[in-house]
Amino acid sequence: MGMSRVFIRTLLPLILVSLMLLPGISEAYPEGIGGEQSNAGETIDDVAKEGCLCHGELPSNSVMILLVDVPHSWAPEQVYNMRLEIVGGPATDMGGFAARVSAGEISGDGQAWEDDTMTRTHVSSATRVFEITWTSPAAGAGHIDFWISGNAVNGADGPAGDYWNQLVFNLVESAEDDGKGTRTLIAGSGTPEAPEADSGAIDISTMGAGFRAHVLGLLGFGAVIAVVIFCGLLLRYGFSTSYEGRSNLLRLRYKMNRRGDQ
Repeated sequence: MGMSRVFIRTLLPLILVSLMLLPGISEAYPEGIGGEQSNAGETIDDVAKEGCLCHGELPSNSVMILLVDVPHSWAPEQVYNMRLEIVGGPATDMGGFAARVSAGEISGDGQAWEDDTMTRTHVSSATRVFEITWTSPAAGAGHIDFWISGNAVNGADGPAGDYWNQLVFNLVESAEDDGKGTRTLIAGSGTPEAPEADSGAIDISTMGAGFRAHVLGLLGFGAVIAVVIFCGLLLRYGFSTSYEGRSNLLRLRYKMNRRGDQ
């Protein structure tokens, strides 16, 4: 019996630690990410298309995605050099991107995700400027779709304080260079957003307290509820005789006043 209790006491902390690690499924990828991923228990088709969900549920206008030297149309089997810049968000130089194209090949800074040459992602989060080269496919591909998701991060653990945005566009096919030169495509304004209602709140999981703080909070809440219940029972049953006597006295006085007796 004693050995069983010792075993349970030893095993319980290990179980609690394991449960603490379960919520941390969604995490940032400083060495790049792309393709199909699992986020918050759901499977997304592609990071470039769905967005940098591990840094926030929704895109933010406070992050500006700029793609410089983008052609107005594309000609077959040509090389187009473009520059991707991420502006705004946290006051750091840290960021990343995930890109996908529907045809052709992407090269330049970063790496292909799982050897898929139609994808590209960062290999380091130490910069927000990336050189991207797109090699167009053979004639007949029609319009080409581009998806680029970029994020600006603060380098802290967890998604708090990180922001991302997305640039989606397409190019039409042209038999040869259209002579219109290049352009810059922009998504977002880079303007800081108004603080949310919970601005300034600190994620307790980043404070070093972890599971113990949660347990202490629950114990404190439970103690308050227990005191309230105890006081209610004490008032209801502990002084019931006194209250009953006073109640009878009040009834007697009420009857005497109605009869006019003093």
